[in-house]
Amino acid sequence: MKIKDRKAVSFHYTLKNSQGEQIESSRDRDNPMTYLHGAGNIIPGLEKAMSGKAAGDQFEVTVEPAEAYGERDESGFQRVPAKHFGEGRRLQPGQLVTLNTQQGPRQVTVVKVGRFNVDVDTNHPLAGQSLTFDVEVTDVREATDEEVSHGHVHGPGGVEH
Repeated sequence: MKIKDRKAVSFHYTLKNSQGEQIESSRDRDNPMTYLHGAGNIIPGLEKAMSGKAAGDQFEVTVEPAEAYGERDESGFQRVPAKHFGEGRRLQPGQLVTLNTQQGPRQVTVVKVGRFNVDVDTNHPLAGQSLTFDVEVTDVREATDEEVSHGHVHGPGGVEH
């Protein structure tokens, strides 16, 4: 069965940055990653590369920033009052934290910690980087009606609820 919209796809991957450094790997976990193809659950460049593949296929693809986490936005640096991070929280530069915004929770990177303010970078940590994925497709199946209506796959490697 080939990967196309409305298919539940399971795959293992190893992700490297443009310097060839391994960032993460699903092979370090028991279950492969599972997603609903066509629902925007993974970065666009990887989803495009998955189209037409089948269980057992192995390939490598490099995804440019525009098809991954976008280019870095230099206006993405903000100064936020420290009180928004919770009392007594010890923040360190380089730490990833979730900040509640008017648009909902957003992951930011702490750049500088002051007594009253914290400078953060709102760019995704991988923004502006070309990413290389070494992929092994492990399973392709029909998504259930419930998965399609929810916009994601349920069960191991997917969403549990």
